[in-house]
Amino acid sequence: MKFLSEYRDPEMVHAYTAELHRITTRPWTLMEICGGQTHSLVKNGLLDMLPKQITMVHGPGCPVCVTSVSVIDEAIWLAQQPNVILCSFGDMLRVPGSKISLLEAKAQGADVRILYSPLEAVELAQQHPDKQVVFFAVGFETTAPANALSVVHAAELGLYNYSILASHVLVPPAMEAILGDPDNKIDAFLAAGHVCTIMGTEEYDPIAEKYQTPIVVTGFEPVDLLQGILMAVQQLEKGEWKVENQYARSVQREGNRMAQDTIQQVFAVSDRVWRGIGNIPQSGYEVNARYQEYNARLKFDIDLVATEENKDCISGDIMKGLKKPFQCPNFGTRCKPEHPLGAPMVSSEGACAAYYQYSGQVSEMIETV
Repeated sequence: MKFLSEYRDPEMVHAYTAELHRITTRPWTLMEICGGQTHSLVKNGLLDMLPKQITMVHGPGCPVCVTSVSVIDEAIWLAQQPNVILCSFGDMLRVPGSKISLLEAKAQGADVRILYSPLEAVELAQQHPDKQVVFFAVGFETTAPANALSVVHAAELGLYNYSILASHVLVPPAMEAILGDPDNKIDAFLAAGHVCTIMGTEEYDPIAEKYQTPIVVTGFEPVDLLQGILMAVQQLEKGEWKVENQYARSVQREGNRMAQDTIQQVFAVSDRVWRGIGNIPQSGYEVNARYQEYNARLKFDIDLVATEENKDCISGDIMKGLKKPFQCPNFGTRCKPEHPLGAPMVSSEGACAAYYQYSGQVSEMIETV
């Protein structure tokens, strides 16, 4: 792999932006799927370097952001049960549920712990045989192999005090939901490099063909993103639509077969409700029947009433590419990282958090809305 500095080379950045300015003849709207891509675009000031005809909109590629309020409520309910240790990645703690967040549940006495790997949660279950340890398994296809492996490992150890609350979401069905929306204005996609590292690029071919939409897999550094945007615009200007792989240093067409096998061993594809978007058929992973004793929903017989999203939060419109964060009337005022109305202001990959943290012009943007 090349040194990271090569993908932050100012000369290459200027070369790609100059070529974009040279070839762009029409207005084009591109969506980057991943929140990591969004943060890099905003943090590095790349949006201001693009031709005025190119509009970048920010997709639903932040797993924390798209986790529904109802699932957050399930996690909070589990954390409040006696003799339960609820484990989660740090981003999830401040995401608001219908009433409180996991962080507030922790402050009220729930045993909520921040971990960096589900395998740490399996170790915790070994150390506390008198407790039920639940790992809040959130993520796209990228984190699914590790979460599946934790279940396999627990089963091999005979640990039945471990389970996962699965909230995995899948990228291709979300892309189809966006493209099939009557209000869709997306001309091309930048697909998430880390997801494709696991799943490959094959599953995007039918989408590009069906919707006649270019899809370019990219990395996350400035050169990666600008080269990916250039590749997409080159297709658009020629009237082409195909899947291209800018992130060839990490992504192979077939993906990681071993990781895919691990996912299929533990998970089954299921419907999933996305925060701010709604139900997308066959867009998630749930623990399959073979490992049902490790499914927290079944183990604890969770049956909560589905809750509605906060009507003051426009996260759905933002993640479908219909609006930018600063077009929300609550951005930077009622909605801030310390007091968020929705997940995109909390997550390290959230579009609202990116604009709030890196723009340096929050007050100016609010005044222009």
